[in-house]
Amino acid sequence: TFHNHTLMTPEAVSWLNQFSHHPLNDHQRLALVYLRQHSYIDNRDYRHLNRVDTMTAGQDLRGMVQNDLIEQTGFGRWTKYCLFISDVDVKVAAIELDEEKVISYIKRHGSITNADCRDLLRTNLHNTTYFLKKMTKKGLIKREGKHRWTHYRLP
Repeated sequence: TFHNHTLMTPEAVSWLNQFSHHPLNDHQRLALVYLRQHSYIDNRDYRHLNRVDTMTAGQDLRGMVQNDLIEQTGFGRWTKYCLFISDVDVKVAAIELDEEKVISYIKRHGSITNADCRDLLRTNLHNTTYFLKKMTKKGLIKREGKHRWTHYRLP
C-alpha cells in the first residue's frame, strides 16, 4: 500500500511549484511526487496511489503526457510512465541554448535537416524530431518538405 502522507513533504511541495503553470489536479501532483522518488508509475500504481478507477487514472496520465510532464513507454498492460522533466530550470536553459544553436546554424546554412540537428546537438533521432517539432510549434522555425526531404528554415 502507499502512504500518501509520507510523499508530500515540504520539500516535495516546493519541488511541485515548478509545475504551477500546468493545470494539474491533486492526483496528478501526487503522481509527480511519486515519480520523483520512483523510476516509473503504471496505471495500477496510479489507481492504488490515488484510490481512483481505471478510467480516471488513464485520463490523468494521458493529460500529463500531453503536457510533456511524463513520458509513456510500452503499450497496453505494459505501459509505464516516467518523469519527463527532472529539473525545469536546468532543462529550460539547455533548451534555450539548443534553440540558439539551431537558429545560428540555420542563419549560416539557410536550413537544417534532422540529421544536421542530431550532429549539432549530439542527440538521437527521437529527441531531435521532438525538439524540432517543439521549435516549429513555438514559431521559431518553419518545416518544409516531407519525410527524408524535410528541412527547417527561419520563418
